[in-house]
Amino acid sequence: LQDSIHGTGATATWLEAVALYLEGGGERRYLQPLIDRFGTTPLARIDQGAIDRAARELKPDASAATRTRQVYAPIGAVLHHAAKRGLCEYRKIERPRQPRGRMRWLDPDQAEHLIEACAPHLRPLVIFLFGTGARLSEALYLDWKNVDLAARRVRFMETKNGEPRGVPLNERVIVELAKLDHRDGAVFRRPDGQPYARRRDGGGPVKTAFKGACRRAGISDFTPHDCRHTWASWFYSETRDIRALMELGGWRSMKMVERYTHLNPDHLAAAIERLPWTKTAQGQSESA
Repeated sequence: LQDSIHGTGATATWLEAVALYLEGGGERRYLQPLIDRFGTTPLARIDQGAIDRAARELKPDASAATRTRQVYAPIGAVLHHAAKRGLCEYRKIERPRQPRGRMRWLDPDQAEHLIEACAPHLRPLVIFLFGTGARLSEALYLDWKNVDLAARRVRFMETKNGEPRGVPLNERVIVELAKLDHRDGAVFRRPDGQPYARRRDGGGPVKTAFKGACRRAGISDFTPHDCRHTWASWFYSETRDIRALMELGGWRSMKMVERYTHLNPDHLAAAIERLPWTKTAQGQSESA
């Protein structure tokens, strides 16, 4: 009766929309907290205000990027799918404005100082991060079954974008991993030998130890994730291969990797020297 009076769009619920979305092949990741939050709430009541409140309450300490990825994007995907099937009206969801991406990286000498300052349990992890460009979560929860030292490669099965990827291992990383005294379960362990507990706060499991190493090395404003920026900067500086960087680092967007080209303009030096203004200055220098 409700449907016949008001139409399906007025009575369809969040749970119904999610079910249809998943049946259509939608991404399940990040949906469970939103299912718990909205349950049988009618879609008509999930407006901008409701979404903003959910983002603040579900992710109170998260960055704008995390809120967008884990709240706004999945809600938008479900509502868009529901609108295409007549369960609700199309609506534009405003997402939080994200600050300009932070960029911090070390030169090789600084990286060596940091490695030397690491506690024994942290050292292999930091070398691995510098050598592979892995996200911290990808490294912390890496299992030995996905590491092949003989073939010199690692496979990350749990990634940010949900797509597994393989990365070759260089000699420095292989030597360091070979020193570890276990070959099953989690590759990287806490000081007591136990695996790191799964957490959602990024560098939380190693934050204290990493900050201590940075302090001893005389390095400021540097986080575990910045090891990934460092690897990407080094890789592009050596190869100038932006597509390979995108593939090995697991970025989906070319825009995300183009920022590393701006940090390494040395390959443009020859072109700069050919500018007419530069040649004029050279002529003046020779005649002086």
